[in-house]
Amino acid sequence: MRKVKLLLLPILIFSFIALNFNGCTKKALTKVRVNEVTHSIFYAPQYVAISQGFFKEEGLEIELTNGGGADKVMTALLSGQCDIGFMGPEATLYVYNQGKEDHPVNFSQLTKRDGSFLLARKPDPNFTWDKVKDKHIIAGRKGGMPEMTLEYVIRKHGMIPNKDVKCDTTVQFNLMAGAFTGGTGDYVALFEPTASMLEKEGKGYIVASIGKDSGELPYTVYSAKKSYIKKNKDIIQKFTNAIYKGQLWVEKHSYEEIAKSIKPFFPDAKDDLLVTVVKRYKDQDTWAKDPILKPEALDLLQKIISEAGELDKKVPYNKVVTTEFAEKAIKKVK
Repeated sequence: MRKVKLLLLPILIFSFIALNFNGCTKKALTKVRVNEVTHSIFYAPQYVAISQGFFKEEGLEIELTNGGGADKVMTALLSGQCDIGFMGPEATLYVYNQGKEDHPVNFSQLTKRDGSFLLARKPDPNFTWDKVKDKHIIAGRKGGMPEMTLEYVIRKHGMIPNKDVKCDTTVQFNLMAGAFTGGTGDYVALFEPTASMLEKEGKGYIVASIGKDSGELPYTVYSAKKSYIKKNKDIIQKFTNAIYKGQLWVEKHSYEEIAKSIKPFFPDAKDDLLVTVVKRYKDQDTWAKDPILKPEALDLLQKIISEAGELDKKVPYNKVVTTEFAEKAIKKVK
């Protein structure tokens, strides 16, 4: 028996070491720093991808920070404070036209509509856009997608921004709700959950969906510098795989299930509020079904930006977009 024990001892030690080594290997995740333009239920598929463990399945750990505006996200991306920027693709167009060699490239799309809503000071179930004529709207940062999309909708309804209606771009993105409740403006354009929270508090009332009225746009995308993509193709692919898994999960699950999945990211929001907002976004077909940013979508985006007077010249699609990773994700993820 003693001989048998002596023979078994090395085997047991080796097995223990092997098991622990494999366990450590499985737990070793690659950290990816992501800077998001703002924190909103609008980005539900991203939070689902995190909470459902899709990034971990791909071997990634997401360090998520709030940039508070596309301009700030782009600054963080260019300065190396983050690896991936999550923002409107307009920021990449601006940087490309500035002639920067190592400019960011958009590799994955998450949303396909504007996620903001127009709020008035009183309920208006019969709202029509002509009612904003001669009024004051807190519109967002000049040159940002929310502000430019709002102007696009105003033009669609036969009015000229800052002639027929004042589009106030002096208020910082994160301070827009506070400015409105403090007495500034007749209307304000806000993202969720802020819009619904104001409505529940009786401080503002949703009268229109800017995303519904503007149509489909490549509204929010993931971008990384050319150099980062070139050196980290495996990370970009795994990241895109996880995002696509999140998109598929959101498409197949109920409002309540989605709300439950993203609850950890909005701990202070009541469950019924989360469900309300998720329903609003899902019913208006807000989220992209896959990560591919299509040429015609970028063309419309550039048209809107040009009309807003923010784009000097059109940017070639293949200079600021790659669909390589999105196409592979669609083939791989089922």
